[in-house]
Amino acid sequence: MNDLGISVFIAAPVWPYLVFGFVVGTIPFGLIVGRMFFGHDIRAVGSGNIGAANALRTLGRKAGIAVLLLDALKGAAAVVAAANHVFYVAPPEVQRIGAHAHVTIVTATVAPLAGLAAILGHCYTPWLRFRGGKGVATFLGAAFALSWESGVAFILVWLAVVIPLGFSSLGSMLGTLVVGVILGLTLRNVGPNAWIFAAAASAVILWRHRQNIGRLVSGSENRLSLRRR
Repeated sequence: MNDLGISVFIAAPVWPYLVFGFVVGTIPFGLIVGRMFFGHDIRAVGSGNIGAANALRTLGRKAGIAVLLLDALKGAAAVVAAANHVFYVAPPEVQRIGAHAHVTIVTATVAPLAGLAAILGHCYTPWLRFRGGKGVATFLGAAFALSWESGVAFILVWLAVVIPLGFSSLGSMLGTLVVGVILGLTLRNVGPNAWIFAAAASAVILWRHRQNIGRLVSGSENRLSLRRR
């Protein structure tokens, strides 16, 4: 089955999926939601980040949930689009194998890389002078699309940190690392791209949280409350 997945990877061009993922990732939903529905530029309030945590902290629960879901959708859309397209351009003998072959093709070829492209687009969107978010929600959406177990694991880790401590940044970083390990282990038999996705996405997200790491060390990091607003 690995050979089938790898043969499709060679036959199908990679760049269209990467471009699609990056372009989808660049949509600044935090900025759009803040301006259209709340009359605020989210970059001018709170931490100045366009992500879900800052939306929740400054605009309220509805805004936070909306931005979280929309940003996660970007990562999921990139993965699913690449996976389905690769399946349909696969040779007929691969398509006849059915769902199992589809799973093999998804995990062994370009879908993880398309998810990574969406994360990079979110973090470095050209529409905002390459100043985007931190990539956590988009990473979560891509992880769910690749392996729902990894997405659930992220949420559990995040809640386990945020509920008692209130540090969304710490929960996000730990959740990202846990998901990376889970993806790498669960998809290890079907190709290296799951490890590439996990390692590269974790590195990008940790880098985007470097200021948060400094504040955590100094004890000045902002806390996030999940109480209704």
